[in-house]
Amino acid sequence: MAGTNAAETTVDEVMAELAALDDPKARAVNEKHGDDHGVNLGKLRALAKRLKTQQELSRQLWATGDTAARLVALLICRPKEFGRDDLDAMLRQARIPKVNDWFVNYVVKKSAHAEALRLAWFADPDPVVASAGWALTSERVVKKPEGLDLAGLLDLIEAQMQDAPERLQWAMNTCLAQIGIEFPEHRSRAIDIGERLGVLKDYPTPPNCTSPFAPIWIGEMVRRQQAV
Repeated sequence: MAGTNAAETTVDEVMAELAALDDPKARAVNEKHGDDHGVNLGKLRALAKRLKTQQELSRQLWATGDTAARLVALLICRPKEFGRDDLDAMLRQARIPKVNDWFVNYVVKKSAHAEALRLAWFADPDPVVASAGWALTSERVVKKPEGLDLAGLLDLIEAQMQDAPERLQWAMNTCLAQIGIEFPEHRSRAIDIGERLGVLKDYPTPPNCTSPFAPIWIGEMVRRQQAV
């Protein structure tokens, strides 16, 4: 694609470059995490940076269904140009973990429809959709908690997190930790829920990284806040 004007780039050209970047070793590692592509994310981001923002190309790349193409699509789109129904449909198509994660963080969170979708997705029977609702709720806990029923959220987490499917469980656990970190009045209950449910207690955590086990996560982040 060298020498090609980004504005004139076609889907076929992007797909050809992604195919050339595909590394079988990277694919093998990614597939262990449920991500069916073999493109180094640094190289994928560099490609997206060259393409710059192109909403129509983004839509076309998304429509291919290819994971690497969808990741590029999310990096070159204009989040505010998607309607609510577009975003709902895209989330339900975003079953691959990395695509789902980038879609929620890079697109939905920047949309004017984020709060309406949070409410719609939060209790959806599809656990992947519900996990997006919980991810948006965690965002509100940290950035705009006014109006949230934090005690009610803890009730739901206490009742549902232990038996929730993995992706939903992670999203609920993140919300639990953020409530405990941000709100001293709910901290002891959040820690107690985490201790009793034991979710992610034994999750392997690399050195110098914070465990996702909520009581440890809460304790470490509060310690850092108090040290400042």
